[in-house]
Amino acid sequence: MSNKNIGIKDVAAAAGVSVTTVSHVLNDVSYARISPETRDKVRTISEQLGYGPNRLAQALRTQRTGMLGLVSEDIATTPHAGRIILGADEAAKARGYNLMIINTSGSANLEARRADVEALLERRVDGILYATMYHRNVELPANLGSVPSVLVDSVATGGNITAVIPDEEGGARAAVGALLEAGHTRVGFINNTDDVPATRQRLQAFRATLIEAGLDGDAAPVESEVSEVQGGYEAARRMLAREDRPTGLFCYNDRMAMGAYRAAAELGLAIPSDLSIVGFDDQQLIAANLHPALTTVALPHYEMGAWATGHLIDAIEGKTDLALMALHPTILDCPLVSRDSIAAPRR
Repeated sequence: MSNKNIGIKDVAAAAGVSVTTVSHVLNDVSYARISPETRDKVRTISEQLGYGPNRLAQALRTQRTGMLGLVSEDIATTPHAGRIILGADEAAKARGYNLMIINTSGSANLEARRADVEALLERRVDGILYATMYHRNVELPANLGSVPSVLVDSVATGGNITAVIPDEEGGARAAVGALLEAGHTRVGFINNTDDVPATRQRLQAFRATLIEAGLDGDAAPVESEVSEVQGGYEAARRMLAREDRPTGLFCYNDRMAMGAYRAAAELGLAIPSDLSIVGFDDQQLIAANLHPALTTVALPHYEMGAWATGHLIDAIEGKTDLALMALHPTILDCPLVSRDSIAAPRR
């Protein structure tokens, strides 16, 4: 019998189960009471016989295409944030869905973003993920509400769409806490100049963590610059020129930490014996390859993509209510990644 003639009855007969059981297994019907062993057996035999469910028939029956759209604000061209796409894609495939990606610019106007969403709607996607390169508030086109939608690494200006974001404050607390645990009492913060949630929340957590440790968090030195290598370098030069220079630096991101490494080297300060540094983001191309390797905080890009996709599919399949989840954004942990850039202070 050729593969094109294989039907669901043939799979059921070969597996020794009912046609209904085969249908439930291959369509991932979660409520069906089927043992894991039987599910594995049905899938194995289905693959051996070359049988797969008729996607066109499924689409006609369920009015779903099995396609998800992802509007990517620059993340498709950004190495560290690209793990959002990987997390979303793997979570989609695990549930039998495919991902269609449109890359747009974070600086695109509202009409351009509306057109991007419309392009996905015209292809009859079942739901849309809207992901941004960094945590920010975003104004969304009205047509995004035409299908179930979830925001990744962003919150809608109106706050009416389910969103998943990183724990900026928790991550900053972990970073500063690592310096305090090593014995540092003079800690400085090199911050970003952009008015985004991460800038505000990491600064707030920096000061609060010092105050809770019995230090004068309000008087702790803060220098702000553009959040790139050069900005980190310039801010670190100013901070390390102080008579009471910090022995520990918390940097807004790993790029600024790289600039701080350069500033320390020019001043003859060894890391970590003279100066301890901790970053944020865990950008693998930077953090693991600095010398010494940078202790930093990881942004949960993969986890946010996977979380958003799983809950989007649940909504599409009627298993959850996104409207209720939209009341408050879901916040995912930013864990500390310990490497070699922190040591006890010499003085």
